[in-house]
Amino acid sequence: MNMNFQMQASALAVAVLFVCAVDASAYDRRVVVINNTSTAIQEFYASNTGQNDWQEDILGEDMLQPGAEMTVNIDDGSGYCKYDFRAVFEDATEATKAGVNVCEVGQFSFEE
Repeated sequence: MNMNFQMQASALAVAVLFVCAVDASAYDRRVVVINNTSTAIQEFYASNTGQNDWQEDILGEDMLQPGAEMTVNIDDGSGYCKYDFRAVFEDATEATKAGVNVCEVGQFSFEE
């Protein structure tokens, strides 16, 4: 093999290795949460699948009205991509969805 070809092949191998080595911390974890129900969401939780309990209420004092949406940065610094979502509605009903991959989805809707 000629030396130039070997150098090109080595450079290509390093480039492929670099692309494959991108870890989960490089992903965008912002998700547009949409309330496609007729009841306001009073509380919204997103906990990575490695947690055994719900983290803090992301909405705080706010509510997500019917038909409204908001962009939420789900990144908790853990490196996880899969999160469980929980909404508590104004009428005290709840909806949960387990294993949402926030590294792949750009939006998530709560539906009736």
